[in-house]
Amino acid sequence: MARYLAVFAQAHQEFRVPELESIAQLYNFKLTLSDDPEECDPGRPYMILSLESEDHARLLAKRCVLIKSIYEFYSRGATYDELHSRNRAKRSLWERYIPETSFKFSVTAYNHKIPQRRQKEVVESFSYMDFMGKIDMKNPEISFGCFEEYETRSGKTRERHEGDGEFVQVYFGRLIEEGTARPLIQMFDVKKRSYFGNTSMEAEISLLMANQTLASPGKLIYDPFMGTGSMGYPVAYFGAQVMGSDIDGRQMRGKQTTPGVFRAASQYGVVSRIIDICTFDVTNNPWRCGELFDAIITDPPYGVRAGAKRLGRKKELDAHRLELYHEHRSNPRPGDSPYIPPTKPYELSDLVVDLVLLARYLLKPGGRLVFFLPTVTDQYEEVDIYTMLCPGMEVIANSLQDFGSWGRRLVTIRKVTSERYPPPDFSTRNTEGGDDKTQHVPAHRHFREKYFQGFKKAEEEEGR
Repeated sequence: MARYLAVFAQAHQEFRVPELESIAQLYNFKLTLSDDPEECDPGRPYMILSLESEDHARLLAKRCVLIKSIYEFYSRGATYDELHSRNRAKRSLWERYIPETSFKFSVTAYNHKIPQRRQKEVVESFSYMDFMGKIDMKNPEISFGCFEEYETRSGKTRERHEGDGEFVQVYFGRLIEEGTARPLIQMFDVKKRSYFGNTSMEAEISLLMANQTLASPGKLIYDPFMGTGSMGYPVAYFGAQVMGSDIDGRQMRGKQTTPGVFRAASQYGVVSRIIDICTFDVTNNPWRCGELFDAIITDPPYGVRAGAKRLGRKKELDAHRLELYHEHRSNPRPGDSPYIPPTKPYELSDLVVDLVLLARYLLKPGGRLVFFLPTVTDQYEEVDIYTMLCPGMEVIANSLQDFGSWGRRLVTIRKVTSERYPPPDFSTRNTEGGDDKTQHVPAHRHFREKYFQGFKKAEEEEGR
């Protein structure tokens, strides 16, 4: 397997490896990460990958949102002497470009700006490669990149170019492909989208979620908490057909005749891939057969902006009021308003347990459930994720987007069974949601209350 250097945007470091593995699975090729922590540390801007083909590197660059570019890896070192020594040993990789190939060199750094004078010195230090072709800075046949990595000096005042040359590591390679997925972040920017309701999911995250679902032409993907549809548009853009639902149809429809979801989808040219949007509660859903969807993608409501709801009453009606209710339903009077079912709060830890059960029923074998789970940073334990699982489902990715005292985890769960399950019954609460005192109580339980009380205060009260 050949080795390639991936240059990443410095954002969402924990999401890098799950995205790489998902795209490798989507296009059915093998991807191997090095055992050397210096080569595959997800917190650093450069990562060395092993792939069977240059075409596979191009596929990663075209689909992975976090990749800026991919290079054929030649060498790296703590000094330029070490880099050049290793590069000479890899002559077989680049000697075919020596005769009659136009080229250019670029020298850049992470956490530092290299002065023009030293950039020229670095380029001239590669003179031993003896390229005979002409230098072409606009349209070269091949491009070489040299990358210096410096330690973070945030919060420190320093002179211009201070510490120049004091890098941690320097990498060198030949450009294979510039990343073409990152411009999609601007394309799907919510500020440029037709407004019809509040939305909180930023474009970059929705694109990462779409990659986790393995969205591609021929796939059918469902969002059970669709809201304004932020997850549906990237999924449809990648070729999948989308079905959406929500307990409150106003979020999906907006106030105009044409539903807002369809108007926004038209902006991206994917309205034909939005099959339909429906209004119903997932715990009282109309799905009468399972194994319909290739993936489920959603951002469940966890109560910061609006509390999650499900059909039902906070307090059951007494016998007299229940009798009046049934009488009114069976003999409505002229001019009566349409009946609007009552709703009650839906506790987050119960919601995610029910979501996994619904996914097991609706997903095809091998299908994926991709969703966000908010967690309290100081209280989170790895076992929290496993309190929501049921037989036949396994966690394959768990990445944190950190906001300080709390964060949200992008959880990917795969259906690993081919056994057919009956429609789940959500009318009774089971112990998987943490109701049983012998069960582990996850940190995301009562997240809404903890958020508004302040996490430290909630923790002190819990301690008392």
